Amino acid sequence: MAVNSKIVGIVSDEFINPNTVKLLNEVTRQLNERGFITLLLNANSRESFQSALRNAAQLPVGGLVFLTSLFSDELSVAADILPQAATVHLSASADANVVIADGYDAGGEMGLLLLSQGHQRFGFMHSQENSVPARQMDGFVASLQAEQKELNIELCAGGNDRELAYQAMMAYLKKTRAAERINALFCESDVLAFGALQAVRDFAQGAHVAVVGFDDVDEARASTWHLTSWAQRRDLLVAEALNRLLENRADTSNAWQQGELQVRHSHHGKHVPGEMSQCGCAIRH
Repeated sequence: MAVNSKIVGIVSDEFINPNTVKLLNEVTRQLNERGFITLLLNANSRESFQSALRNAAQLPVGGLVFLTSLFSDELSVAADILPQAATVHLSASADANVVIADGYDAGGEMGLLLLSQGHQRFGFMHSQENSVPARQMDGFVASLQAEQKELNIELCAGGNDRELAYQAMMAYLKKTRAAERINALFCESDVLAFGALQAVRDFAQGAHVAVVGFDDVDEARASTWHLTSWAQRRDLLVAEALNRLLENRADTSNAWQQGELQVRHSHHGKHVPGEMSQCGCAIRH
């Protein structure tokens, strides 16, 4: 169903996640170019979501773009209050019209990069415990298995939060013998990677763990981190999402799922002579 109204709602739980903010910027930019009005719906609970939708129902809202998935029956809640609104998700969600990058290739490339550094023991950090593994992890594990390596540990932060990732990584470092620790950690998001990397630095005690992320948010480029990450093409993802929402037109080639590995320094896990000596992260490895 294509959107007839010129008002499109954007739904998110919080506009503090850096990847969500970058998506928000891209969605509003493209909606402006198409002549649409943006209505922001900030909801962090079922009650606040329902309240926001009831307020929005006073306007002719034609569609909803979900930047994050709030809860399992969010689509039925939205349909009850805004039955005329088409929906699209820029985040993983069961039974939804979803437009997200396929992290499988990203995981595979990240695995090859970490293997090329000679790392022997590997881990993956999730934001939440899920029954279905992240696609990034699937690709990561496949690349390791192709080289007769395995995923040695899965960590869960309990949320896509820097401090939670810090606590999860610090707890792992404290309870694991040095000889048994992982050499490299792939995090489901850059936010988790920042927390994990800071934990490695604060723990010290000769611990060297390469940390890499996914999303390539602006902070990943900062000399504080020089985080190796996977860059999604948010412009292509948003364009595909809006084409589906506004024009009922989908690109089945899935070219919009492409991305690019952004190689910086954090995948080394320790100081490496050369370019790395010239940047601010050198003394932190």
